[in-house]
Amino acid sequence: MRIGQTSFLQFVTEIAASAIGFVATIYFARVLGAEVLGYYSIALAVVTWLGIGGKIGLSSAITKRMSEETDSYAYFWAGASIIGSIFVVLAIGVLVFQDQLNAYVGEDVHLIVILMLVAVLCNSLFNAALQGQHKVHIYAVLKPLKIGGRALVQVALVLAGLELTGMLIGYSTGWMMSAFVAAIVLTPPFERPTRRHYKRLVDFAKYAWIGRVQGKTFSEVDILVLGALVSSALVGVYSIVWALCSFFLIFGSAISTAMFPEISKHDTDGEHRHVASLTTEALAFAGFVLIPGIIGGILVGDRVLAIYGTEFVEGQYVLPILLLGSLLYSYFDQLLNTLNGLDRPDIAFRVNGLFIVSNVVANVGLVAAIGWTGAAIGTALSAGLGLIGAFYALGHHLEFELPLVEIARQWVAAIAMGAVVYPVTTFVSPPSESLESTAVTAAIVAGGAVVYVVVLFAMSPHFRDVVRNNAPIEIPRVTGR
Repeated sequence: MRIGQTSFLQFVTEIAASAIGFVATIYFARVLGAEVLGYYSIALAVVTWLGIGGKIGLSSAITKRMSEETDSYAYFWAGASIIGSIFVVLAIGVLVFQDQLNAYVGEDVHLIVILMLVAVLCNSLFNAALQGQHKVHIYAVLKPLKIGGRALVQVALVLAGLELTGMLIGYSTGWMMSAFVAAIVLTPPFERPTRRHYKRLVDFAKYAWIGRVQGKTFSEVDILVLGALVSSALVGVYSIVWALCSFFLIFGSAISTAMFPEISKHDTDGEHRHVASLTTEALAFAGFVLIPGIIGGILVGDRVLAIYGTEFVEGQYVLPILLLGSLLYSYFDQLLNTLNGLDRPDIAFRVNGLFIVSNVVANVGLVAAIGWTGAAIGTALSAGLGLIGAFYALGHHLEFELPLVEIARQWVAAIAMGAVVYPVTTFVSPPSESLESTAVTAAIVAGGAVVYVVVLFAMSPHFRDVVRNNAPIEIPRVTGR
């Protein structure tokens, strides 16, 4: 299977979107500081969870049902009516509990939260329909548009002096732009939904919702817990660290997206050996970016965080922990992907439940006990527990091999990279916000990445084969190998 070619468009658009977000975040961090970013991150976490409540798995159900039925737009309007009804309830709840919400966030944001919730739900509805209509290529390119448009509006409003309000309104604008383009592409004709359409949506959503909760639990629960127990400035620093970790998770996400239809197809055909092979292949490369990321986070994490501003350097102590948690989560995600591909959402539901409960309990307990570092430790521990649960659950239904040799080679290559990078860091100037320091950090990171890839290419025949199979140009083989 050519993983790189299958996931190429999504991976490229994800990288483009992350690059836009990375540059914009540096600007906001330097202009607004950690405290305002903390308020912003807490408000986003609140909207994220309200959005999950507003969808309860319906976006996945809409995609699934629209992709398999001739009366697909009846499912669209059924889903839209349910989501709209839930939004009304949530909006009333925000208005009723506005004092508590504003006190939790630290600023008066309840009206903007309602606006953001509208934007999130509209975007989710129309993008689910795009995927259901097999317009995945359009869905893929909307993400850079969404993030790029959001960044431009946010920068303009921050320059106008709106600060937190401008950040939140700009965020809503990005979602609405994406939803508007999707709506224009779809132009959904009205088809009156029947009771059957509602029932089939709910039947799928009752399992699908927990998958959405699982993903947001991993990336948002610690922010919510920190928002209640530590200062907004520390939440802002922590959110920047998470932004870096999210960048490293892109490659694993692209792999699982590319693998799922292949796993599902071969399972339908009864080709379980092929499914096992694909699972092993996914695990072999799930940590390809994250493993060197952990070594790099230990060695140059302070330098990378200094790009955002010196006050964010404090995050260097939680960065390696969160990167380790992200690595465990990436492996966990591949195993869950296989379970869903085997059409066992019931088992994935139970494994997700284990991960979610452990994440919430660990974050609350450890943050209360040892402070903000506990959030990173709790996230990593819950990812490890979820990985163990998924491994044993899948092992009862599929015999697959663990690619331990390939993973070990990646660690050896990453350590070799570290052996080259560390001496360099001792000779260069200390990290700072200056352009010179940023250029030095970029050179160190780029050089380390080259060392890692070259060493791994020399060590791993399997990696060489994958590169040759997916490269846009022909790479000659060395005679005798």
